[in-house]
Amino acid sequence: MRPGVPLILALLLSSPALADPLYGIAMHGDPALPADFQHFPYVNPDVKKGGEITYGVIGSFDSLNPFVIKGMRSSARGTWEEQFGHLIYEPLMERSRDEPFTLYGLLAESVEWDEARSYIQFNLNPDAKWSDGQPVTPEDVMFTFKLLAEKGRPPYSNRLKLVDKMEKVGAHSVKFTFNENANRETPLIFALMPVFPEHATNADTFDTDTMAMPVGSGPYLIDKIEPGQRIVYKRNPDYWGKDLPSKVGVDNYDKITVDYYLQDSSLFEAFKKGDVDVYLESDTSHWDRAYDFPAVSDGKVVKDVFHPRTPTGMMGFVFNTRRPIFADERVREALSDVFDFEWVNKTLFSNAYQRTESFWQNSSLGAYGNKASDHEIALLGDAAKTMDPALLDGTYAMPVTDGSGADRKVLGAAVKELAAAGYTIQNGKMIGPDGKPLSFEIMTTNELTEKLALAYQHSLNLIGVNLDIRTVDDAQYQKRLNTFDYDMVVLAAPGFYYTSSLSPGSEQIYRWSSQSRDMEGSFNFAGVDSPDVDHLIDSMVQAKSTEDFEDSVRGLDRLLVAGHYVLPLYHDDGQRVARWADIEHPEETPIYGFQLPTWWDKTAQ
Repeated sequence: MRPGVPLILALLLSSPALADPLYGIAMHGDPALPADFQHFPYVNPDVKKGGEITYGVIGSFDSLNPFVIKGMRSSARGTWEEQFGHLIYEPLMERSRDEPFTLYGLLAESVEWDEARSYIQFNLNPDAKWSDGQPVTPEDVMFTFKLLAEKGRPPYSNRLKLVDKMEKVGAHSVKFTFNENANRETPLIFALMPVFPEHATNADTFDTDTMAMPVGSGPYLIDKIEPGQRIVYKRNPDYWGKDLPSKVGVDNYDKITVDYYLQDSSLFEAFKKGDVDVYLESDTSHWDRAYDFPAVSDGKVVKDVFHPRTPTGMMGFVFNTRRPIFADERVREALSDVFDFEWVNKTLFSNAYQRTESFWQNSSLGAYGNKASDHEIALLGDAAKTMDPALLDGTYAMPVTDGSGADRKVLGAAVKELAAAGYTIQNGKMIGPDGKPLSFEIMTTNELTEKLALAYQHSLNLIGVNLDIRTVDDAQYQKRLNTFDYDMVVLAAPGFYYTSSLSPGSEQIYRWSSQSRDMEGSFNFAGVDSPDVDHLIDSMVQAKSTEDFEDSVRGLDRLLVAGHYVLPLYHDDGQRVARWADIEHPEETPIYGFQLPTWWDKTAQ
């Protein structure tokens, strides 16, 4: 044996095994699709691309950059989002909407990681190009992470805090080695990050010049802009990724227009006239009563109901616990119980909805209907000892009224709960321990949330609690949300409520953890600051087995319900969408429901 061979052999045996490149990765288990998959199962792979679509949305926009605080909730729709698609910027990998949390190749054609997920290496597709024809490089990826760490908004600004080392590997790869702050979901979250072109991005003005025309790698270019009113996208004929399996059957229009309206009533009238092609319905009573115009009876407008196979999520009134008035959990519980869902459901919605009882209801992840296992109780620790036993056995539910709008039994129980917190009724007003009347303001932004607030106001008045309603325009609403400048808000609109997936993860940190409580621009609207909640979130994102994961999510669900941070409203089993018949969609509905980027214009066929 030649000299040095034993040493080389020993080094090889002691080195960690090299990871094989993976075409896809899943949070739990393996990807459902094979390595040679041709397209996602919920698309029409034979669709002929062409034609156009016009979407309508409520509000305004003054930014083309959704990655900074200034443009967080006021940026133009379509540049970077799931509903209309990633038209300008793209993530490193594409998420399947028919699996809980699985990603397939896009900008990165493959990835590498170890069993411990201590690192991830993205192997970029050498064909990936920016819209100006320049190649997408590892340097672009590293530039993006650094730029967002310095000038981006949460959660993008926090990604590099999880990284011990970021490095270029070879000509087309970039590797992230994680530190102790990362968890098992971190590699997948990194795979969903956007990528910016270093050569075409002004780092100095990234967070201030938010109307700078972007250069992206996505399938569309910005064609026209009318700030605050309209943005028009046109197909990039040289889009590099059109034949990738993850892009077959999507991005089907030559032109996409997004028009902005001040009110939902104006948007619906535009839809009726044919100025908008698709209308996402959020009001079942409106769905039943408002579609009596000729285009419906003539078959020119089609009403579809889609049935996703996901948890309900949570629409509700959110208590801002940063306000001293809502610091006491007993006060939040009493004020939640006052809301007469049965009366509201009957008078406003013709009994179309079901009451929501927990954040992951209608799934194995939810507290409602699922008894806590011994392992889950152990995870909850001391919190389980003080929790309502009904929450632990899965039978806890909001009070059911007689539907009169003034159920004395329910109202009396709420008054009793407030008395335990030091409140008394004096001269018809609820007076607190500080001698001041119990009074707060709710911020609304559209007709539906204002109707809900008025119904709540009616019930609160019956026990001497004063509720003021302030309806603000979209720009003011977004600004106040970013800075937590409200007593209470209503989250009850399509795409703007606590959505719940079958694979919750790090997004829960920015909704509920103590680290996001004072983080401007986070989604911790309730101001939750609980070590028990932090513990369950950490357990969830670190879980290796399905059992540990499900127990952690159910435990988190029980804590959120027990904390009464949100007054639960309602849910519906279907997603209601009206469309002009020229717009068509695939036959199969994935588990996450309808997917607008897979629809197409039949006139182009």
